[in-house]
Order: sequence, then structure tokens, then C-alpha cells
Amino acid sequence: MDSRELTRWERAAIRALVARECANYDREDGCIPLASNCYMFHKWWTGSYCLYFVRAVLPLDPALMAALLGGDMSLRRCAVCGQEFAGHGKRRYCCVRCAKMAQRVRQREYMRKMRDKC
Repeated sequence: MDSRELTRWERAAIRALVARECANYDREDGCIPLASNCYMFHKWWTGSYCLYFVRAVLPLDPALMAALLGGDMSLRRCAVCGQEFAGHGKRRYCCVRCAKMAQRVRQREYMRKMRDKC
């Protein structure tokens, strides 16, 4: 993937995510592990990203994740809450936040059917 300049929307979305969701960012000190300004807060080009940002913060915004990382990240609607999420496989039908609750509902229905059979 070639390096390109980020759009205004992408830069604003990255700054908002870092300020709102990043556990390593502090308004007064910047990036706590680096003890300097946050690398992602002042990003203008695609290419290298903060590893913590990509793994922990970026999945919170699936549209931005698909725009930055590209590839086969198709956006899907969660069957439980209705929000968009980046689907990585054919079997995933709900977002990570709702997966445990959806699994409990499916298990409950399965057990109910099993009890009705007996």
C-alpha cells in the first residue's frame, strides 16, 4: 500500500479518537510512554501507526479503520446493537462488544429447544 496524505476527515477522526479513547494520551503530558507529544495526534501521512492505537483504539471506529488500513475490511451491521463493525470473517455477525451477550442468547435458545424435546 502506497503512502498518501490523510484527508481532513481522517486527521480529525484520529485526533478525536486519541483525545477521547487512548489510555496513553494525557492532555498536559502528551503520550505517556514516549514522554513527549503523541505521534498519532499530529499524523499527516499514512504508513506507520502507533501499535497501541491500531490494536486498541482504532477498532472503535470501523469506518476510519477501513479507510486507513484498507484491505478486505468490510463494514457490517451488528445484529444485536445495530452499529457498524469491521467484519473479518463470514461467521461473525455481531461486534465484539455484543458477542458474549449474543452467545448467551443463542445458548439459551438451544437449551430451551433441548428441554422441549425431552
